[in-house]
Order: sequence, then C-alpha cells, then structure tokens
Amino acid sequence: MKNLSIGKFRGLQQISTRRGTITALALDHRQNLRKANPAFENDGELSRFKLDVTKALGARATAVLLDPEVSAAQAIAVRSIPNSVGLVVALESTGYTGNATERHAQIIPGWSVEKAKRMGASAVKLLVYYHPDSLTAKETEDFISCIADECMKHDLALMLEPLSYSLDESKKLSSDEKRTVVVESARRLTHLNVDVLKAEFPLSANDTLQWADACKEISSASCVPWILLSAAVDFETFLKQVTAACNAGASGIAVGRAVWQEAVAMSGDERMKFLYGTGRRRLSRLNSLCHALAKPITDFYQVDAPFDWYKTY
Repeated sequence: MKNLSIGKFRGLQQISTRRGTITALALDHRQNLRKANPAFENDGELSRFKLDVTKALGARATAVLLDPEVSAAQAIAVRSIPNSVGLVVALESTGYTGNATERHAQIIPGWSVEKAKRMGASAVKLLVYYHPDSLTAKETEDFISCIADECMKHDLALMLEPLSYSLDESKKLSSDEKRTVVVESARRLTHLNVDVLKAEFPLSANDTLQWADACKEISSASCVPWILLSAAVDFETFLKQVTAACNAGASGIAVGRAVWQEAVAMSGDERMKFLYGTGRRRLSRLNSLCHALAKPITDFYQVDAPFDWYKTY
C-alpha cells in the first residue's frame, strides 16, 4: 500500500464513496458534442446542456468531470454540483496536434494545475493519445511526468486517461491489438506518479468470453486504482462491461454518453424529463453496481498524519 499526501488523499475521498469506489459523471466533452448538435456551437447552449445534466444527475454520482472552458466554473456558480460530490476538471485541449500516428497532447491555453487547485477542484484529469510503439510515446510519457510533478507541487490528485490509436492510418486497432495497447499503457504510465487510471475497455463487444481475463490484465499492470470509461457504447453494453471490470479489480467508472446520450438531441422540458427519469435510473444502477463490486481505492492508498505534519508540508 502506498502512502499518499494529505491533499491528494483528501481529493480522492471527495470523488469516491465512503467505501472508496468511484462513479464519476463525465461531462468534459467538447468537440464531439458540438458535432452531435449544431446548437452547441454556441458556448452558452453547450454550457446549458452540461449544467442541465449536472443538475439532474450529479447527486447520483461521486464526482462530476467538467471542462474549464464552458462548465466547471459555471456549475459552481449556479450550484448545480451537490456539496457532497467531488469536482474533477480536465486539463487537456480537445483533440491532438501532429499526424494521426504521431499524436501530441497539450494543455488548454491559459489553464493549469495550479488554477484548478485554486478554483477548488478535487482532482484534475489529463487525456493523452498514447501508443507504446509510437514515435511520440516517450514525449507523451515526459509530458505526463511534467503534469504529475505539478500535481505533486500543488497536492492535487491526478486522473490519467490514455486513449489508444492505430499506427496504421488505414485501419483501426483490432480487438487483440487494443487489448495489448490498453494493458501496456497501464503498465508504463501508472508509474509516472498518477493517482487514478481512467482506462478504455480493452476488448470489443464481441469478445465477451475474454472480457474477464483482459480486465484482470489491466488490474495486474496498473499500480494505481483504475476506473472504466464508457466511450460511446450503449447503456446495456456498458453495464455488462462494468460488471466484468469491477469483478476483475476496477475501482469504479467514469460514465458519460452511456447515461445521457439521448439528451444531446433534446431541449427544454423534454431534456429534463429524460435526465430526471431514464438518466437518473441508469446512473443509480451503475453507482449501486460499483458500490457492490468495485475495489476500494483505500486498498491502494493510506495517509500518515503525525502531529507535526504541517511543519514540513
């Protein structure tokens, strides 16, 4: 078990249940939401959608993941995040620079770990596109280490989200290739002073017989708690993936579109009716599943608090 700093440990407490499991409501999407609904090209409309979802579903989550551009400060200002729910704020710009097989990540211009700490975030989330055999792999690892150092300096928990990609522009990763990349990413990147790994499901929906073993490989490779992201799968598929992941050692989830996807095309009363009905039922079901099956983050971390801790803090 690893000793964690008092600030990071407190941040992880804020984004998890008392048992130590995580059900994060993911709403840091930007460009993909603008593409899905032309109305969201307007910042105000995009922000309104995110605040509607946060208001309706936030109380069913342990944390809300928002972006600093149109939602994090706004959600605080209008009190749409319940006091008992943690706030995770994204660091990265949408998309990537470079070509499709040599991807580079970057922080949102004008944004930083230090500012996230100042505004009251419980943790920050860093998304990187990563393939262990890419020519930019070492650069990405150094970038993660740099951000991790900033998080240590400001005593803020770091959630890392590596997204896999193919080194052949003409085709996507096969299911077996994705499994290799996701597991190897966990092995290489979780040693870089990150605190939580937000991982892709390692196999396609068709390889159900191998789901358990593949998820166990992530648990074996990762030296920190890992949570499962929902990507763009439907709710019923994600429910099955969550069951497999948590039974294999995952500490919870970060779920977005699997819960609220249909609301993207809605507005007004129709949107809120869906979110307060179907959306809440979905998230409550996932939260209960994680609470029952997920591995607590306290199985990984503890904190020492001697009476003179503040003198060297």
